Amino acid sequence: MARKALLIIDMQKGSFTPKTPRFDTLGVLSRINTLASQFRKRHFPVIHIQHDGTKDSEFIPGTYEHELLDGLTTHDEDYFIDKYANDAFYKSKLQSILKVLEVETLYITGCATDFCIEATVQSALTKDYNITVVADAHTTGERQHVSAKQIILHYNWVWQNMINTKGTLKVEDFKTISTSL
Repeated sequence: MARKALLIIDMQKGSFTPKTPRFDTLGVLSRINTLASQFRKRHFPVIHIQHDGTKDSEFIPGTYEHELLDGLTTHDEDYFIDKYANDAFYKSKLQSILKVLEVETLYITGCATDFCIEATVQSALTKDYNITVVADAHTTGERQHVSAKQIILHYNWVWQNMINTKGTLKVEDFKTISTSL
């Protein structure tokens, strides 16, 4: 059986402010926390990925905006990785940790659907991982020309219709995943 890992991307205080509200934040947090608990019980890694925007003077480690959301449950055995671009693999330790852990299947959750989730999904696909995007456990904000809900629906559709590489790419809702783990 392929070893699985849960990626939780950019669930940081700086991404969830009154100026940058996110769609269904409490629901997304609840679903992520439940999945993380299920992964831990099965001894699958839970990996928190946090944006480090030091080069842009934002999301600097040790600052409020870099911290994970208070409602996000973490455990000592979880992994914590900084990322430096939208793609969580870019110049981070993610790929090397996944190799050491012998992970073949990624379950992707977090923020923001149209930026860091999308870039990480595309990057993981080119690295031949089996990918499951948790359809209702990623979020984003309203954009000038489209609602957050429409963005989420659009990317879920895009990912469901992409051409696979050696790995697979599917989109499943929380309920389906939590009953099949």
